[in-house]
Amino acid sequence: MDNKKYKILIVDDGDDARTIYKDVFEKEGFDVVEALDGVEGLEKAIKEMPDVVFTGIIMPRMDGFSLKEELSKNVATSNIPVFMNSHMGREEDRKKAQISGIKDFFVVGMITPKEVVVRIKATLEGGNYMLKVNHSDSDAFRLVNDLGLGNGFSCPRCGNEMVLNLKTISLPNKEFSAKLSCPICDGK
Repeated sequence: MDNKKYKILIVDDGDDARTIYKDVFEKEGFDVVEALDGVEGLEKAIKEMPDVVFTGIIMPRMDGFSLKEELSKNVATSNIPVFMNSHMGREEDRKKAQISGIKDFFVVGMITPKEVVVRIKATLEGGNYMLKVNHSDSDAFRLVNDLGLGNGFSCPRCGNEMVLNLKTISLPNKEFSAKLSCPICDGK
C-alpha cells in the first residue's frame, strides 16, 4: 500500500457484517472506524476524515444513499469515495448507486470480503484498473492459447477468475502496462 495507511469508515447496522469487514480491512493495514448507521457515519466522517467510506444500504435513522448525499453536500467530505454493500442486490439499488456517484456496488455473497478490499485499494491507489475478460470473445480465447493457460482464466492457485490488470504509465499518451492476475492471490 505504498507505506500509506488508509483510514476506512465502515457503516452498517449489522454487527456481523461490521466485524467481518473490520477484520479483513485491518489485516490489509487499514485503520478502521465503525458506525452503526448513516447518522453516526456522517458524524464520524466529519470528525475522522476517512480516506474511504464503506456503507450498507438499509439502516435505521439514515440509509446508505442518504449518507452519500449528505457527504456530498459537505465541502470537507464531498470527495471521500463511497462504496456500497448490498445484502439484497436489487437492480434498482445498483442503478441508484451509479447515479449517486457510489464508486462501486458490492452484493453480499457475490464477492468475497477480500475481493472488496482489493477493489477499494485499487481505487484509492489510483492509476490501476482491473478488467474482467469476456470468455466468449475470440481474442480472449486466442489469449488463453497464446499464454498456454490450460485452465482458461482461472487462477491456478485458488481457482478464482483472473482479471486483466492495467497500470497507468502515461494517461495523456494512453499508455498502460498489462498483467493477467488474480485479484485474491496477487492482491496480497
